Amino acid sequence: MIHAYEINGIPLKTGDIICTMNGKPDILPGEFWRLIGMLVPGDVDHIAIYLGPEGRCIEAGALGVVTFQVRDGLWDAEHTMPERGLLVDTFYGVAYPLQGMGLSHEEETAIREGVAAYCLAQVGKPYNLNFLDPDTDQAFYCSQLAYKAYLPFGINLNTGMFMEQLPGTNQIIYPQEIWDGCPHAMDPNLKPGSHPVPRIVREA
Repeated sequence: MIHAYEINGIPLKTGDIICTMNGKPDILPGEFWRLIGMLVPGDVDHIAIYLGPEGRCIEAGALGVVTFQVRDGLWDAEHTMPERGLLVDTFYGVAYPLQGMGLSHEEETAIREGVAAYCLAQVGKPYNLNFLDPDTDQAFYCSQLAYKAYLPFGINLNTGMFMEQLPGTNQIIYPQEIWDGCPHAMDPNLKPGSHPVPRIVREA
C-alpha cells in the first residue's frame, strides 16, 4: 500500500527520500553531529526513506537499520533520538527518485511497494562501515540502503558525481549525490545562513 504524508509542509509518498543535515544548532548534542557532518561531502549528510503509514520512516544509522516515527508532520530530532541511536539532525528536504519518469500508476505503485518491502526486510542489520562496498546486503549505511532498494527497478542512485573531486571514491553513494541526482524540494523553514546553497525546487 502507498502512503502519503507531509514533513515540515513537504509532501512525501512511500519510497521518497528524506534528506537531512547532521546537527541541530539549539541543543548540545547537535554540535557534535554538526562536526561529524563536516566529514561528509556536500550539505546533505544523511538520508532516510519514508514508508508510512503516518510518519513511519526507515534509515541505516548508528543502531543499524531501524524504523522511527516522525510525529505531527514535524521533523523533531530530539524526540526521535531514542529510536535513532541519539542521532541529531536537521530536516533539509525531500528527494523524489520517481518524479518525471513517466511511469504509469501501476508501475510507480509496484516500485514504491518494492522499495518499502526491501527496506523493511533489512531491519536489524548492522551499520556498514565499509563505504566502498555498497553492494553488500549484510550491512548498510544510510544512502546505500536507498541505492540497494531502488537498483532492482533500474534506478541507480550512484551517479559517481564526486569521482573527480574525490578520486577512488566513486563507489560510495553519497547523500548529497542522491539529492543532486533527483528532483527535490528543500525545506522552506531552514533559517537563512544555515546552508550555503539557494533554496530551490528542481522539477524534472
